[in-house]
Amino acid sequence: MECEFPTVNATNDEIKTILDEVKTVAVLGLSPDATKDSYRVAEYLKSVGYTIIPVYPKEESILGEKVYRSLAEIPGKVDMVNIFRKPDALNAIADACIERGDIKVFWAQKGIVNNEAAERVRNAGMKVVQNHCSMVEHRISRS
Repeated sequence: MECEFPTVNATNDEIKTILDEVKTVAVLGLSPDATKDSYRVAEYLKSVGYTIIPVYPKEESILGEKVYRSLAEIPGKVDMVNIFRKPDALNAIADACIERGDIKVFWAQKGIVNNEAAERVRNAGMKVVQNHCSMVEHRISRS
């Protein structure tokens, strides 16, 4: 997939509302490596009160939380997916989000855009954020 400009995206006001309303965040691609962006962002989100659910193919625990192998394995409600995966993985992630039916926000981190997947989840009723860092946006919304 070529690099895309996000044509489906939340406004700054919508992002602030999302960050105010979301409580539980599944972090897809959360690395156990503390030097990785996914780890630093999830650690920050946890430190400011969000419930973090790691989704990663290995490890049993990351940031003191049980790791799940897929979105489908997570018991209970998930408000938002925070995605640290390549853009071509977003189509399958969109399918998993739509199938779950409880996810309100589909958030693709900085540098990650897939307008086809974003359009599908938006049509399914989810809010969409692409090419934005949730940690940076949270800090901006609190300043």
